[in-house]
Amino acid sequence: MRTLKTITAYLVSACLALSGCVTPSGSGSGSSAGVGPQLSSLFGKQDRSAEPNRPKLDVVIPVFDPGLPEDETKYDEEGVWPELRRAEANRFAVKMKEALEATGAFGAVRVTPDKTATGDLYVIGRIAKSNGEEIEIDIEVFDISGKKWMGESFDHEVAPEFHKNIRNKGKDPYDPVFAEAAKDIVEELNDHDAAELGTIRQLADLRFGASFSDQAFTRHMKMDGSQVKLVSMPADDDPMLRRTRAIRVRDQLFVDGLQAQYQSFSQGMNDSYAMWQEQSLTEVIAAREASQKSAGQAFVGALLIGAAVLSAVAGARSNSSSGSTAGLAGATVAGIGGAMMLSKSFQTSDEAKVHRDALNELGQSVDMELAPQVVKFEEKTVKLTGDAKEQFGQWREFLKQVYAVERTPETVL
Repeated sequence: MRTLKTITAYLVSACLALSGCVTPSGSGSGSSAGVGPQLSSLFGKQDRSAEPNRPKLDVVIPVFDPGLPEDETKYDEEGVWPELRRAEANRFAVKMKEALEATGAFGAVRVTPDKTATGDLYVIGRIAKSNGEEIEIDIEVFDISGKKWMGESFDHEVAPEFHKNIRNKGKDPYDPVFAEAAKDIVEELNDHDAAELGTIRQLADLRFGASFSDQAFTRHMKMDGSQVKLVSMPADDDPMLRRTRAIRVRDQLFVDGLQAQYQSFSQGMNDSYAMWQEQSLTEVIAAREASQKSAGQAFVGALLIGAAVLSAVAGARSNSSSGSTAGLAGATVAGIGGAMMLSKSFQTSDEAKVHRDALNELGQSVDMELAPQVVKFEEKTVKLTGDAKEQFGQWREFLKQVYAVERTPETVL
């Protein structure tokens, strides 16, 4: 008994000693979380977001490539609805913008009609698949020097019960794919230090200036194919640099104004697009089940017809009249059964076609026109018409006029 008490006492003491060595997570300064050497797999993945004087890059997201086949006859074959895809090209650029803004890792994030706009970082997107159930986007990221940061595909499959869950009301089932892409872009951003990012921003200033006066700015850059390297930087008080920086501010304000149009477009299609996503998911699942059912029925029909042939052969080879009669009877029954199953298969295939036609009709319900706008700079006014890309081209021409006037210091705009 004494021995048992002694052992019990030792055990209790040991437990108390061990429990005293453990500090609950987050229990103040005594916490040991985060100390000690890191795992080798974590080396090189440090978070530079708190780095002193770390500039935030401005991001340009051109409207996505809708991913339409060059041969229009393949639209149906590849399950592509051009009207909807073109609308999605605008919408997905806005979704990518929202996902990047949510990270807080960047400066201004702007959707633009094409990749000729000026920014520090460019996120180029292409729609590979979008059918309500599956979404796949191809993303490439370049900085203003033309250096490619990353190129990846991101995909997401919407759960069959997504739209039935009341908690998902008002949510876009495609959001996870954009959040994942934004996360990877931020991780890539963290691989670049403050000095690199500062160089990128300087190069953006020079490339914008060179679009108005290449003679004044190209001497500060080295061109190597599609890549541009910063060689030197004009003084901050250089009159040409100051002039183009002032115009760039106006350019940014104009592109900021475009954001309201893209946002309005995306919001304007919210209800009809959400309905399309829900109905499309249902139709895609139904079409797949119909296709599987059709294939199963065709297979059973083929087996029955095969059985009919074998029965007929067996009956023909039979020496007895009863065997022959049984074989012919089996052939008849199996043949009729097989024909009925194949007929059912074709009927089910027609139903699958109805599903495809329904999706095609849904894809034609979205309009993507942008409204004309009037832009004023003091006494100068320009009316921009057409779609966003046409308006952006007209705007750049207007900027060249502004630059030409500002080259004369005594001219007041």
